[in-house]
Amino acid sequence: MAENRASGYTEGVPCWVDVQLPDVEAGKRFYGGLFGWTFEDAGGGPGSVWARLGGAPVARLARKRDGRMPTVWTVYFATPDARELTRRVLAAGGQVVSEPAPVRDLGTAALVADPQGAVFGLWQAAGHPGFGVRHAPGGFAWAQLYTTDIDAANTFYGHLFTEALFGADADPDFGRAPVSDVFHPGMPPQFVVHFRTGDVTAAVGAVQELGGRVQAAPFETSYGKVAVVTDNQGASFALLQR
Repeated sequence: MAENRASGYTEGVPCWVDVQLPDVEAGKRFYGGLFGWTFEDAGGGPGSVWARLGGAPVARLARKRDGRMPTVWTVYFATPDARELTRRVLAAGGQVVSEPAPVRDLGTAALVADPQGAVFGLWQAAGHPGFGVRHAPGGFAWAQLYTTDIDAANTFYGHLFTEALFGADADPDFGRAPVSDVFHPGMPPQFVVHFRTGDVTAAVGAVQELGGRVQAAPFETSYGKVAVVTDNQGASFALLQR
């Protein structure tokens, strides 16, 4: 069932995703064809668009400003204070990739990395609280961290996001697994954004028809049936059937 979240998110809950692409127009064709997303100008410079599902915001597609940047989906975790949370990331052994900075009147964003090097975002909401809908087909459903050290990841994220991960009202949409479960053992730790689908096998076929490729054919997990794919420009993401 779709879940509307107009009022923001508890600290530590995935609240937004975006993707950096060489060609946003090609990205619109791919994701519009796969998920039925519609798009509108996001402002703040050319080449950035909001993706909407049934009128609700679900993601942002942005043009890479530097060809050396990775083509990648990034998940953002909610926080009421991005600057204070970056200090906690550093104190727990992580790194700051980009310091907290305002994004117009939408909020404050930062990029950080855990001690194993997996990069994720922090979002302190103002005018943009995050997902307008999640868990609907075509919407965000889960973020899986593939890491080289599960125990260290549990310690690090448990320290940062205790209530979201382990509290009485825990609502994480966030799991951890070894890199080798899906990727070659030499791959670096990374987050993989999962989007909901009603039929993962059919969705994998659609990915291939749209020019993407399969990294991991559908497999069973504790949270549903998953396939890991890339889009037509090389950004990895997953499809989740529940």
